[in-house]
Amino acid sequence: MDERVLDVVAVRDVGPDTVAIDFETPDAFDAQPGQFVKLTLTVDGEDISRFYTISSPTVEEAFEITVGIDPDGELAPQLGALEAGDGVRIAGPFGSDYYEGESRVVVLAGGPGVGPAVGIAERALDDGNEAAVVYQDDAPIHEDRLDALAKAGALVSVIDDDEPLTEPVAEAVEDGGQVFIYGFADFLEAAAEALEAAGVSTDDAKVENFG
Repeated sequence: MDERVLDVVAVRDVGPDTVAIDFETPDAFDAQPGQFVKLTLTVDGEDISRFYTISSPTVEEAFEITVGIDPDGELAPQLGALEAGDGVRIAGPFGSDYYEGESRVVVLAGGPGVGPAVGIAERALDDGNEAAVVYQDDAPIHEDRLDALAKAGALVSVIDDDEPLTEPVAEAVEDGGQVFIYGFADFLEAAAEALEAAGVSTDDAKVENFG
């Protein structure tokens, strides 16, 4: 989709300093959980753009992104202040590391990576497939969705930043599945080490580095 202005449908608090923003889905917007979009706002006369991964399981009527609000950030505070009916310039979707109907998904998420993690896991369960999520964060977000996933049969492990990934990752990959890794570079490295310890190659993993 070329850049166009999409209306905000809703803005919701989903955890500490974090909001989920729902946008109207335009015609011919065919996105899958794990893909991302480019958002652009004009701030003090300058266009500021950032990429955000879709965190909803589908995009049928609206799609969701999850935004951590850094008060010193160039764009996030403005996104957090949006209201229903506001317009935002959006392009996409982009990315090739997304859910493609795999029979079992194992999503390893650090910090904001939980956005695509819950979207992918929810979609997998809705499709009749299996899901496991390992999420590392000292201040978890989307806790209601993680709880719902666990109740629906997904394997969900939420650990603090100072806890090792080794055991929860080993448990998550015990029954196989397509591995997804979403997070910042340090988390990606730790996740790769935990997978290696569990005897799982990262060659076929679908990975998004948030920076």
